[in-house]
Amino acid sequence: MIPSGLELIDGYRRRELSPVEVTRSVLERIDRVNPELNAFVTLTPDLALEAAREAERAYAEGRAGQLAGVPVSIKDLTPTKGVRTTWGSLLHEREVPDADAPFVARVRESGGVIIGKTATPEMGWKGETTSLVHGTTHNPWRHGRTAGGSSGGAAAAVAAGLGQLAQGGDGAGSIRIPAAFCGIAGLKTTRGLVPRFPPSGSALSVVGPMARTVADCALLLDATARTRTLAGLDEPVDGLRAAWSGDLGYAAVEPEVLGAVERAAHLLAEGAGLAIADDHPQLDDPWPFIDVIWAANQASHHAENFRQVRELLDPGRAEVVARGLTIPATAYVAAQDARAGYELAWDGFMAGYDLMLTPTVPVTAFLAGTDNPPMVAGRPVEYLSWTAFTYPFNATGQPAATVPCGLVDGLPVGLQIVGRRGEDALVLRAARAFERLCPWSYDEMECG
Repeated sequence: MIPSGLELIDGYRRRELSPVEVTRSVLERIDRVNPELNAFVTLTPDLALEAAREAERAYAEGRAGQLAGVPVSIKDLTPTKGVRTTWGSLLHEREVPDADAPFVARVRESGGVIIGKTATPEMGWKGETTSLVHGTTHNPWRHGRTAGGSSGGAAAAVAAGLGQLAQGGDGAGSIRIPAAFCGIAGLKTTRGLVPRFPPSGSALSVVGPMARTVADCALLLDATARTRTLAGLDEPVDGLRAAWSGDLGYAAVEPEVLGAVERAAHLLAEGAGLAIADDHPQLDDPWPFIDVIWAANQASHHAENFRQVRELLDPGRAEVVARGLTIPATAYVAAQDARAGYELAWDGFMAGYDLMLTPTVPVTAFLAGTDNPPMVAGRPVEYLSWTAFTYPFNATGQPAATVPCGLVDGLPVGLQIVGRRGEDALVLRAARAFERLCPWSYDEMECG
C-alpha cells in the first residue's frame, strides 16, 4: 500500500520512516513504471535525494517544514530553477529557467522533495497529454487510454504511486479532467489564491494541488497558498445547501457517467447532511466566449513568429493559434466582458447555495493520443468544448474540486464540488466528507 503524504510525515516524525529511503523507493518505482506510463518528461534524482537528506536532518533537529521529505512533482509548464522546463513544446525543449515559479519556491521552502517535471501537451492547450517533446501519457487504469490533460502527467504519476503530491495547472479543467480520468483528487483553486508565474493574461488559469487523498491536497494547498485548510478539514458540512445539476442546462454527458455521479451526489447529501436541490443558473453555455479568450491567449505566444515556427507546433494547437491570430481586439474585449457578466450571474446563483455538485467530465478516458473524444452522448465536440462542466468555473474564478466517485467500464469518473470564490476550504471539507463516505481503492488499476 502506498502511503499518503500525511502518513509519510507522521512516519518521519516518529522516526519510523526515512525521507532518503522513501525518495529512493519512489525513484525506483518511477524507473520501473514510467517507461510504459510516460508521466515524466524530466527526472531530478540528484536534487531529490539532496532535498531528502536535508529533510532527514530537519526532522532530527526539530525544524522540519510542512512538506519535509514528501515527494512532489511539478508540471512542465511551471518554471523550475536549474531544471529543464519544456512547456511541452519543441520551441522550449532545452530551456532551463533561472528562477522558480512562486509555487515551486514555496514547495522548496516547505521541504518538499521535487522528483521531476510531469508531462503536458504543448502550452497546456488541450484536455489530453500528448506532445512532440515527450509523446503520449497513458492512463494507469488502462494502457491506451488518455490520462487527460493538460496536467495528465501529474495525474498519472500520482495515481500510479510515483510521488504523493503533484502540482497541476487549470485553465479550462486541466487539473480536474486528468484527476477524474485517473481516479485522484484535485482542486482548481480560487483565482489568485496561489501565486501563478508566468501570470495568466486570460484570467482563466490557476495552479493547484493534486493527490490521492483530499487531505494531501489540503496539505499541498496550505504549503503553497499559506492557508490553514488542513486543520479544519474534518469539520462537518451538515446543514449546508447544495445544488445538483447533471447538465448545467446545456452539457452533453454519457448516461453511464451521469448515473454514477448522480448517485454519488445524493450519497454525499444523505451521508453528510446536505440539503440538496436540482438546480442550476439559467445561463447559456459559456463556450463561445471561452473559446475566443482561449484561442487568443494561445495565439499571443506566436504573434510575431507564427509563420516561422508553425511546423514545429502541435498541429491541433497550430489550428487554434491560427484562428486566435484572426480575433480582433474588440472581440477579445467583448469576450472578457461576457466572462465578467457570467461571473456575476454565478455569484447571484451561489447566494442561494453553499455548494454546486456536477459531473467533473462527461465521459470516461478516451483513446490516448487523440485531442478530444469524437462525440459526447452523440454530440460532436471540438478541442475543449467537451469539457463543459469544468471551463465555466475558470470563467467565474470559483474553487472546484474533483473526487473519484466510481468506475464505469473499469475507468474512473469524478464528482465535481464547486464553492463560492474564496471558499476553497469548504470545497475541500465537502470533498473530504464524500471521500469518507465512499473510500477509494486502486486495486483494480492496471499500472504497477
